[in-house]
Order: sequence, then structure tokens, then C-alpha cells
Amino acid sequence: MDARVQTDSMMVGSHGRPEFSVVSPVRNEAENVESLVLEIAHALSGRAFEIVFVDDASTDDTRARLFALKKRVPQLRVLGHRKNAGQSRAVRTGVMSARSNIILTLDGDGQNDPADLAGLLSQLTRAGAPEQLALVQGRRQKRVDSGWKKFGSGLANRVRRSILKDGNSDSGCGVRAFRRDAFLQIPYFDHMHRYLPALMMSEGLMVEDRPVGHRARQHGRSNYTNFGRLAVAMSDMRGVMWLRKRRRSPGGVDEV
Repeated sequence: MDARVQTDSMMVGSHGRPEFSVVSPVRNEAENVESLVLEIAHALSGRAFEIVFVDDASTDDTRARLFALKKRVPQLRVLGHRKNAGQSRAVRTGVMSARSNIILTLDGDGQNDPADLAGLLSQLTRAGAPEQLALVQGRRQKRVDSGWKKFGSGLANRVRRSILKDGNSDSGCGVRAFRRDAFLQIPYFDHMHRYLPALMMSEGLMVEDRPVGHRARQHGRSNYTNFGRLAVAMSDMRGVMWLRKRRRSPGGVDEV
């Protein structure tokens, strides 16, 4: 698959900016990044977009491989953390540097399918969409993971949904579409990417979900474990509950 099918002029829309930005956080994914970047470029061919990969201080040659890809994929931008700061910070770094107000995200391990991005984008930006719609959250169907990993993720989702009442069954899914301005309204904290539906709703914004695919990891191993997730889940949820209680909404703003 050759991603050099688009010229530089197709990277920007009519106002000199991309129509949307694709953000992917990565750490030690050297064997996965090339195929993922090429898949993204192919899936979105013909659109005005940019691809922002954020390397969270990898210790392998992830960053070098991404840099080499810039010659083949003109839409690709590569940002690098000087120190490891976690997935939430990597997502935020990418969103803050994005040149579009429409953001699509997916994990850098290749398990999210780039073919799902166009559907998420269409749902978020469709004609007649509610004015307050800020996030379309992917919902993985037929997860391709070990039984132990699916058990841990399912348990965490059930506990989160029961406590936070966010109505979302898979908020940990990394493939999403959202408005940049809405994302920057919500407070940053480590692991906040797992609570985006609840945090968006606390701002009075609307959240929808959409079924997406899921694929087996082809190379490497996860940087996260069930025990690592569960160890911080309750603390994170208490923090989200506190933030929601302390938020006060103006119900909109009018200039007079």
C-alpha cells in the first residue's frame, strides 16, 4: 500500500486548515507504526486531513521510523515527549497541536481499525446533528483480546458505568471523534482519556456511541495491564465524581 497518493495541497481545506486531525499516542510501537500510518492515509484518501503521532518517550526506534515515514506520507506530523508522561498526556499533546477543530483518535497498537474513522467523523459532523454533540465514542464489537484482558476491561466498564452513570459501555475504546474545543474545556488528569464521555457530559455536552471493529495485536505487547488499570480505577472515578460535583454550568453564553 503506497500512501503517496495525495499531494500537499490535499492536506488543507478551503480555509487553509485540515478538515480534521487524526491523533494517535504511541510508546514502543516500532513494529506497528508504519502499517498503521499507511492504513490511516489509505482509509481517508481524498480528504483534507493531517495525522499527528505523539511518541511518548519510546525507548525503541518508534520515533525514527515515524520520522522516516514523513517522506512517504506528507500528512504526517510527529511529536515527541522528552519524558514519558502517559497516554492521556500524549492524546492531549496531539489535540493541542492539531490544526483542526475536529479530532479523530485511535490507539497506536494497530488494534483499532482506521476504516472506522470515516463513520465516526460522519456521525459527529452530520447535517442536523444536535448542537451540543461533542463526542462520538467507539464501542468495540467482538473484542480480539485474551479472556483475562476482556474480563478486566469488562469489570472496569461495569463499575465505571454503575458509579458515573455515563451510559457508555466502552469508554476505554481509543477510537473516537470529538470537537477540539470541547475536549479543551474539560480538566486534564492522568488516565482522563478513559472518562471522556462522563467528563463531556459534566460540561452539558452530548455524547453518542458507534460500533467499531477490533483487531488482534500483530507485534509487541500492551504497555498496560489489568492490575495496573484496576489499581487506579477507583481513585480515578472518585476524582471524576468530585469534579462533576464541583462543576457549575452557565447554561450557555450570550454576547450582548
